[in-house]
Amino acid sequence: MGEISVRLQLVESSDRLKYLPYLVMADESESVVKEYIAEGQMFAIIVGDDSVAGVALFVEESEGVIELKNIALDPGFRGLGLGKQVINLAFEIFKGQGFRKMMVGTANSSIANLAFYQKAGFRMAGIRKDFFLKYPEPIFEDGIQAVDMVVFEKEL
Repeated sequence: MGEISVRLQLVESSDRLKYLPYLVMADESESVVKEYIAEGQMFAIIVGDDSVAGVALFVEESEGVIELKNIALDPGFRGLGLGKQVINLAFEIFKGQGFRKMMVGTANSSIANLAFYQKAGFRMAGIRKDFFLKYPEPIFEDGIQAVDMVVFEKEL
């Protein structure tokens, strides 16, 4: 079986709530997700004959800077290289829209994400201390509490 190819399909504002279950996979707090679900550009991650594998949401952070706010793949589609394809497609889309940099933040406890973003070409750019302490419930991954956000960026 060859590599599964992915396409990104823009999601209209009116359809976004049906993707909430995906967004909550990547950002445990539904209340936090609902604060940004209407912002920016949301893409359904489509594979094969129109199956939805996940979702990615990007928000303009500042002039020329786009932030990957949320990316989530259905568990059945993880580990197949789709996430990297999504990131690479997004680099092209947002470069074409005139953005010069993409940034993304993840928790200090998200060991797999810390590796994933570096493999996808991002570099560490900063730490937002205590970011996850404002979430309604404490988040633990791999026995580590999510406390700080690690911010990555990549020039487009």
